[in-house]
Amino acid sequence: MTVAITRAVLGVDPGTAITGYGVVGETPAGEFVLLACGVIRTQAGDPMDLRLLELFRDMQAIIEEFKPDEVAVEKLFFGRNVTTAISVGQARGAILLSAALAGVPIVEYTPAEVKQAVAGYGNADKQQVQTMVMHLLQLEHAPTPDDAADGVAIALCHLQTAFYARFA
Repeated sequence: MTVAITRAVLGVDPGTAITGYGVVGETPAGEFVLLACGVIRTQAGDPMDLRLLELFRDMQAIIEEFKPDEVAVEKLFFGRNVTTAISVGQARGAILLSAALAGVPIVEYTPAEVKQAVAGYGNADKQQVQTMVMHLLQLEHAPTPDDAADGVAIALCHLQTAFYARFA
């Protein structure tokens, strides 16, 4: 049975080694449907330029296949490891460029905004977010691996945020 989708959002959890993604559709009745999720992996030993090229091309293929109406990307979170932050920033650049070249609008959310929109609490732990992802999408199991689940949560964050913005 095919479900009518009025809008689709690609959520992306950027990383150089592993980038998680989730494509979530919204039905005319306002229900959310998981259309796809997964990860893009690059080889740690490969030069950074080739890893970014692979990420860029794979993201282009996902955008071409699912034709999302928007791409929601997690904002860069600066922790203690500057090297990790720089490589995640480079991955974000490849992702943002692939969406921009496809003409797909881009929105960005902090990890706390994702947790707030999905679980109702900005400091929710991973299990709380995954439980709400399962509930919102009527799934028996959380998407795996965790990076894919994070991509799904980011897409849901945008759909939830956009829904409530209609009433603001």
